[in-house]
Amino acid sequence: MPLRDTNQRTAVRDAIQTADRPLSPQEILELAQVKQPGLGIATVYRTVKTGTEEGWLTPVELPHGPTRYEPAGKKHHHHFECTRCHAVFDVEGCPGQLNQLVPEGAELTGHEIILYGICADCRP
Repeated sequence: MPLRDTNQRTAVRDAIQTADRPLSPQEILELAQVKQPGLGIATVYRTVKTGTEEGWLTPVELPHGPTRYEPAGKKHHHHFECTRCHAVFDVEGCPGQLNQLVPEGAELTGHEIILYGICADCRP
């Protein structure tokens, strides 16, 4: 059963849609609270759960840290994580030709590439 559309849930969706990168629940909360100061983290978690179930959100799983969320339907891309602030950014494009790295006799069915470094805001 879909959640009732409220100003708080709209603020959560707007924060995700306007951010140009995958967001953690805490980052979503901070951005959405600009429009809805009384917003709580429980509403964020309910909204991202529903958004994932309804298909308008895609979870971004990294080896460490919280799951992040981005709008569904983006073309194939990878991610960059800042090792200082832990913000995650989309990286367009793909190196391709990964079949040559697969062990002989194996079949490549997918991949995920995560780049690490220091983002522009954290660089001295």
